[in-house]
Amino acid sequence: QVQLVESGGGLVQPGGSLRLSCAASGSTFSSSHMSWYRQAPGKERELVAVITSTGGRTNYADSVKGRFTISRDNAKNTLYLQMNSLKPEDTAVYYCIRTNWPGTTRFGSWGQGTQVTVSS
Repeated sequence: QVQLVESGGGLVQPGGSLRLSCAASGSTFSSSHMSWYRQAPGKERELVAVITSTGGRTNYADSVKGRFTISRDNAKNTLYLQMNSLKPEDTAVYYCIRTNWPGTTRFGSWGQGTQVTVSS
């Protein structure tokens, strides 16, 4: 079973950037498709981005396309989310999790997430 720990969140001004990391333990990370989800206050959790186990394919929610980049380093058992041109509506708790492709079926438990706040 993969255990996941998210980090890298914080307070950033609109237009700024952050890079989130998700450190995975266990031997199945490199064979797992992975996704980033987020949950804003009062809203349901939503899929942000998904990446295949090899990193060869990615997909994004329309709201982040062109601004966010998902990537992974299987040698380091780490998933990343580079977030550029951040907007106040990107404010949310961000979670990583194992999923299918295209990220609609989740496996395992949610971690604690990392808070991203975009505000001036």
